Amino acid sequence: MSLAGFLKLLQPQYLLFLGRGLLISLEIAAWTIVLSLAGGIVLGILRFGGETAGPGRPLRRWLGRLAGLYVETFRNLPMLLLILAARFWSGLPPKWAGVAGMTIFTSAVIGEIVRAGLGSIDRGQWEAAASQGFTYWVALREIILPQALRRMIPPIVSQFTTVLKDTAYVYMIGVVELVAAGTVIYAKELNPLETFFFIALIYFVINYTMSLLARRLERRLAVRSY
Repeated sequence: MSLAGFLKLLQPQYLLFLGRGLLISLEIAAWTIVLSLAGGIVLGILRFGGETAGPGRPLRRWLGRLAGLYVETFRNLPMLLLILAARFWSGLPPKWAGVAGMTIFTSAVIGEIVRAGLGSIDRGQWEAAASQGFTYWVALREIILPQALRRMIPPIVSQFTTVLKDTAYVYMIGVVELVAAGTVIYAKELNPLETFFFIALIYFVINYTMSLLARRLERRLAVRSY
């Protein structure tokens, strides 16, 4: 690496090009996070409900099995494979195919986090809710899920930082995100080490900031719970 190689990256046209790539990466990550969080919560609740359903709840058991099948199937497949499948089988534009493939994978991961979080709540909480006349779904919504979500914050944020890094995969389907923009620059300026070090620094700053915000939120929620 050399100082000259870094200085080339500071040219306005290159900074603008990298900025556009970063915005695309952030947009893909944001859509993936929103959709995966919604899908993952549903999957986790359904799977947990199926595991805890009694013999008189066949619908809950079957929905739980279907959710479990989804989670175990897609979280054990490579994300890149799902992105490629979404691109060539769905006919979606490259950017949205990337969002679709990443959401399919990340929803499965979040679903497992949610299932584990719900399972970590003491059984006595359920019994106390039942003794007060709460139905299963009301107890889940009003008592169990809020407590479980506090415990899920660290693993969920960790997964979201992974989502941002994994946006680099969409380069394979023709999306000019941050890493793809970097490859265009270093192919022209012949400074790959400097370019990718600069890109790595960008990822580090964003993800580290997310981790700090998550820890602050976790502390606030912990204080409010007492």
